[in-house]
Amino acid sequence: MTGVIWFDFLHRAAAMSDEPPSPVAEPAAPSREPLFVSLDARVAERTAKWLAAATDAASPDTQLFARLIAARDVRDELVLLGLPQPAWRALLERHFMHAPAPVFASLPGLPPVDTSEHAAFVETLNALLLTYAGAAVDTNDVRCLASIIAHACLRPDHLWRDLGLAGREEVTWMLTRYFPALVLLNVDNLRWKKFLAQQRALSLGLQPGPAPGCPGCEDYGHCFPGHP
Repeated sequence: MTGVIWFDFLHRAAAMSDEPPSPVAEPAAPSREPLFVSLDARVAERTAKWLAAATDAASPDTQLFARLIAARDVRDELVLLGLPQPAWRALLERHFMHAPAPVFASLPGLPPVDTSEHAAFVETLNALLLTYAGAAVDTNDVRCLASIIAHACLRPDHLWRDLGLAGREEVTWMLTRYFPALVLLNVDNLRWKKFLAQQRALSLGLQPGPAPGCPGCEDYGHCFPGHP
């Protein structure tokens, strides 16, 4: 692999094309898009390693999962993806069949993510996402991504940072590709974590409120003024 393949979201977000994202320059070289300059160099390098093991490195879905995995992998936090071992192994077999054997066994012995009192939130958000699954993507990939997103909403930052992505544009691309009908409901252009928490609450007949991770975010007061 001679370079890092990134998502060309800034050009594709509006059209949401199925075309694979275009390669960009090596991390050390000037980037054509300012958004990519701030990407963590370790995550960029780890993403390239995952793509080197990819079944099809040109697949936009493989590129997405490489980025999501790499963001946790560099911190030894793969367990925070929220994937049970069978789903993790199946994801690797679909997208990273050239990964070394130890990678396939990298999660055994680790406990499930401790969602404690937020288990119901994760379960119901995960279920809601699945009801909006797009028909153009692999069903098993949808299940994996729904779990990854639901668990990311427990962390205290903007959703794009919690996922290890580069900005809102990448989250928009991801959600539009996998859950297109759900994205259309965001008519007020809410921040994605706030929107997902809102839709989950409405689906249960509850008063909308913050996701579990929202209170730790720097913009909590902006998103939920007056909320404790």
